[in-house]
Amino acid sequence: MTAPWPSIDALAASVRSGERSAAETVRTALKRISAHEDLGAFLHVDEARALDDAQAVDRRVGAGDDLPLAGVPVALKDNLCARGSPTTCGSRILEHFAPPYDATAVARLQQAGAVVVGKTNLDEFAMGSSNENSAFGPVKNPWDTTRAPGGSSGGSAAAVAAGIVPVALGSDTGGSIRQPAAFCGTVGLKPTYGRVSRYGLVAFGSSLDQIGPLTNRVSDAALVLAIMAGGDPRDATCSNDPVPDVVSGLDGGVEGLRVGLPKEYLGDGIEPCVRQAVATAAQRLAADGAEVREVSLPHTPYAIPAYYVVATCEASSNLARFDGIHYGRRAEAPNLSSTYERSRTEGLGAEVRRRILLGTFALSAGHYDAYYDRAMRVRTLIRRDFEQAFDSVDLLLSPAGPTPAFRLGEKTQDPLEMYLADILTVAANLAGVPGLVVPECVGEFEGAALPIGVQLMGPMWSEPTLLRVGHHLERTRGEMPAAPTGGTA
Repeated sequence: MTAPWPSIDALAASVRSGERSAAETVRTALKRISAHEDLGAFLHVDEARALDDAQAVDRRVGAGDDLPLAGVPVALKDNLCARGSPTTCGSRILEHFAPPYDATAVARLQQAGAVVVGKTNLDEFAMGSSNENSAFGPVKNPWDTTRAPGGSSGGSAAAVAAGIVPVALGSDTGGSIRQPAAFCGTVGLKPTYGRVSRYGLVAFGSSLDQIGPLTNRVSDAALVLAIMAGGDPRDATCSNDPVPDVVSGLDGGVEGLRVGLPKEYLGDGIEPCVRQAVATAAQRLAADGAEVREVSLPHTPYAIPAYYVVATCEASSNLARFDGIHYGRRAEAPNLSSTYERSRTEGLGAEVRRRILLGTFALSAGHYDAYYDRAMRVRTLIRRDFEQAFDSVDLLLSPAGPTPAFRLGEKTQDPLEMYLADILTVAANLAGVPGLVVPECVGEFEGAALPIGVQLMGPMWSEPTLLRVGHHLERTRGEMPAAPTGGTA
């Protein structure tokens, strides 16, 4: 069994004190990547570069730099740009693309002393809920390798759950951080839209995408958020408001907080073990002084259809550039139109092509009002549902998904069934509110012992409250068992 990482604060402190070196710490992570290759979690690892970067951190520490993430190994979802590193988005069309710049979130972590050790697997262009849509093969769940790790940030979640790295970055367009976190038993944070710069994130749905961390502890997620967050002149949608202290208030408790249980998130179709996990978390919050009450988000049934119109329309626009001419691999063809057709057919997978076609249809003349305009109206109603709920409660507690991790291949033949796996996460993206998933327990599902996470959602900019409540749930829950990956390093 791979030994668990300490908290990233303790890990960085040990590097700053000289107890261990950044190079030694990164070597450990690289050995663990090699030991767990069977999971399919990583698409690219540059050991020489990672060790060079670690040695540079050691020199900075020796020069007296106070680095909050000194030597902390970090994995990046492979839709985040890192200078000179392949950034494929899990797609053949970008198989040989290496950006000449760093994403803002990546650069800020590196400035704080973190070391990027590799790029993680994902559903192609972040379009999927199981990490089976990658052009380079699926990712396996470290708890049960016959099951999906969730998507689209499945590689990042599996890398953290297996103990390969203490922190990984993902992106969340409709649940792509939170659902994998729930499936793999990690913490996953989707910040408020605009809290973290999207510069350097390859766009899927520009009004929905947000970068966030996957970690083993809520305190780790808080520290990573504190370093990544804040205004960026290269992203006009990024808030310039001061970032509140999300770290020092973690031990503030929950007394007096009003917690809502959205009844639409606990209805038919929710597995009993998932429902019980939410009930147990709610009981602990109530026992420690929170007021727990039922609330309603009445437009929840319309979240999936609205999301899959908005997201596919934005994907159609964003992915138009990957045509073999402007960007991406070019197929040989006798004329321009055939070049476009062959390049996109050979370079893009079936799910990405499906979503591009759906979005192009919805945006076309004669259909725009019936689909995109109507979906945006529903989006407004969903946002109002959250606003009205937050008039009476401080945050919401719900499942992150209807079931624990499902089996690989179980839903791939039915796109609609796969889309419904996101039913409890997409609304937060439509409303722009933050969401946090915290592991609650290990439950029995289809004969397997699998982790079950609970989801917290709050008003925009309420990350300090969500992290405080998540930390309280984590502390009162006790230790979760480690994923039974069986590897050692």
